[in-house]
Amino acid sequence: MRDALEELLGKSISQSNALFVPTGVYPFRGGANYAWWPIAGKMKGALVDLGWKTMGLFELTALTSIKKDVWVSSFDDADALLVWGGDPLYLAYWFEQSGLTEVLTSLEKDLVYVGVSAGSMAVNTIFGETESDERAGSGTPIAMENIVFNTTEGEISKTLYTGKGAGLTEFAVIPHYNNPGFQDACGPNAEKWAAKIPADVYAIDEQTAIKVVAGEVEIISEGEWKFFSKPA
Repeated sequence: MRDALEELLGKSISQSNALFVPTGVYPFRGGANYAWWPIAGKMKGALVDLGWKTMGLFELTALTSIKKDVWVSSFDDADALLVWGGDPLYLAYWFEQSGLTEVLTSLEKDLVYVGVSAGSMAVNTIFGETESDERAGSGTPIAMENIVFNTTEGEISKTLYTGKGAGLTEFAVIPHYNNPGFQDACGPNAEKWAAKIPADVYAIDEQTAIKVVAGEVEIISEGEWKFFSKPA
């Protein structure tokens, strides 16, 4: 995945400038800590800690209070935008509210978008997410329903919602595929989840990335992933 990233950048990570977006984790209890951990180097090898030439903090919730030409200038020297996980609906809300979606689709330069977890979901045209707890952030789902997943410890009930993303990709993403810590994304549960999303879906694990250039999709993987066609 590192080789693929450097191919997109057109140079080494050590020669590249990046901006980091922590916004998506704030609606979670402990969200302030989750935002700080990658910045402080407590999550080794995860986005911020890859050895970038420079790193900037790019907070989406601040953008509406700043003159647009000022915050857009942050991209002048940036080679990559790194977007952390969290609540994809909240993240997509701030993509739209801040005007970032419009800026990303009209930039007159190459900028590599790197998203993990919710960061990879919020840029989809439409996405689906599951939650155990009541949502605490802004963003209005297109639809919501209860869904029951079978796990090794019995059935678990979650709320599944679909949301509108930034539209940078036509497919949807289910992250943490076959990760025991995310039972709803494991095995047949991932298929059940994907069937609720009106789009093609890639379920990917932590050793898998989806590379998209000019609409062409390539899977970069040393782990596990699965493709689910758009429901009929």
